Amino acid sequence: MNKTLLKNTDSRIWYREPFVWLLILFPVSAVIMGIVIITLAVNTDDGLVVDDYYKKGLEINMTLERDRAAEYYEIDAEIYVDESGGSTTVRLSGNEMFNMPETIHARFIHRTRSGFDRELFLDRSYDGNYQSGMPDLARGNWDILIEANDWRKFLDYRVK
Repeated sequence: MNKTLLKNTDSRIWYREPFVWLLILFPVSAVIMGIVIITLAVNTDDGLVVDDYYKKGLEINMTLERDRAAEYYEIDAEIYVDESGGSTTVRLSGNEMFNMPETIHARFIHRTRSGFDRELFLDRSYDGNYQSGMPDLARGNWDILIEANDWRKFLDYRVK
């Protein structure tokens, strides 16, 4: 008996087929992107979630009272920032019931990233204005919270 072996010359090895690699590409890329996203989630701080949210919620009434006190004293605040000279000047005014404090606290609050927030303590100078150095601020829109013992006032500021 004569057996002839038929050899298929059209078949190729599986790893030389481009469609096999195309089929493997999608699940492998999904696994790689999953690892990248998990790594980013674990290693970065979102900055938008407050750890002590319950305590902050309880303090809201005290905060509202400080806002009402600023309205009662008719406090008006203007801020002047000299970025080239590195100084910050705050001018306060209010009604006859308002007593100017010796020191005020200014917080530069970034609107989206709490890691960029800066704080200043400004002392009253001889002309009645409050002055201090200038913190390094990233470009963008900022909220400035000026506060003293029993009141607080919000201002807007834009760094170009």
